Amino acid sequence: MSVRRGLLHAAAAILLAAALPACHARPAAVADSASADTLFDLAYGSAPAQRLDVYRPKDARQAPLILMVHGGAWRIGDKRNRAVVENKLARWLPKGFIFVSVNNRLLPDAGPLEQAADVARALAYVQRTAPSWGGDPERIVLMGHSAGAHLVSLLSANPDKAYRLGAKRWLGSVALDSAAYDMTAIMQAEHYRFYDQAFGDDPAYWKAASPLQVLNRDALPILAVCSTERKDRPCDQAGEFVRQARTLGVRAELSPQPMSHREINQDLGLANDETETVEAFMASLDPEIRRRLSR
Repeated sequence: MSVRRGLLHAAAAILLAAALPACHARPAAVADSASADTLFDLAYGSAPAQRLDVYRPKDARQAPLILMVHGGAWRIGDKRNRAVVENKLARWLPKGFIFVSVNNRLLPDAGPLEQAADVARALAYVQRTAPSWGGDPERIVLMGHSAGAHLVSLLSANPDKAYRLGAKRWLGSVALDSAAYDMTAIMQAEHYRFYDQAFGDDPAYWKAASPLQVLNRDALPILAVCSTERKDRPCDQAGEFVRQARTLGVRAELSPQPMSHREINQDLGLANDETETVEAFMASLDPEIRRRLSR
């Protein structure tokens, strides 16, 4: 095994470890708060994995929503992983946001395109159901980490797929450290083995699953957060996606962060530059979101 390939495999193990499920205990941000309420394992589809959790302030009225998609190389991970929810709940529940954490079907049962369809179905369900939770279906921000960031980016780059599955336009998206914007380029170079398991050997599939390749003028505003610490240089692909989006007149922003892949997910919500950047982007999408974030 070459040194380069050995480094790739070692880095892949780190990326997968960052998405391993944690204890499914009630998150401390909710367990310690008398002002929060939860709805666990709501079904947005018939498959067992098509479930989501809703964390909401008990006095929620016309509350904006954040819909979060976990990572895990398209084959592992869970909506209740502490790195997925803990600090985000502690930050945004007190500011009056409803936080929705989504599970979707995973490999080998569903490939990335089918997983993106699950996220679209979850979004459509949330938009239909949000009023019963005290939420505003017109104020939704999509967010995802790692593989989840890829799925969110794919839907944001070409939202027609989401619309065909019943979703309506959302405000914008936050992609937390995806390195998978151009799968054609990735698959034609040295790459992590888990990409083969997810994307196979069909160039047509690579293209269809590439946010950069399906990007069009109807794309939604997106913030691409990327780690400057990773060996596979996710900021290169994220930066190219942002540049191409801007040439189409699509609002896109790049936020390189000197953080690990796991930290970009786990530490979002703490007092740091990443949280400030994400909140500044969300605030720019809607006046009511700006007002709540200023609390």
